[in-house]
Amino acid sequence: MSIVFVPKKLRGRAKINQETIHRLLEENDQLIRCITEYMQKGRAVECVQYQQILHRNIVYLATIADASPDSVTPSNPASTPAVNGHAGT
Repeated sequence: MSIVFVPKKLRGRAKINQETIHRLLEENDQLIRCITEYMQKGRAVECVQYQQILHRNIVYLATIADASPDSVTPSNPASTPAVNGHAGT
């Protein structure tokens, strides 16, 4: 069972740390492998079940990222990483 499924009485109290995020990312990796395997075997029902769990995990991680003060983009365009050799443009 996914670690995202937290009982209602504990929701909002979970401590989010790097270990939790790392476990979720590893779980997502396993889910993607299972989805791929079941797709190759033509087992669509199992794919859908794992895709739903993967979707919940991704939404949960996105929510954490959106709420994190570390995810703020820099206001100085010169400090943004270079893309295709063009920094800050």
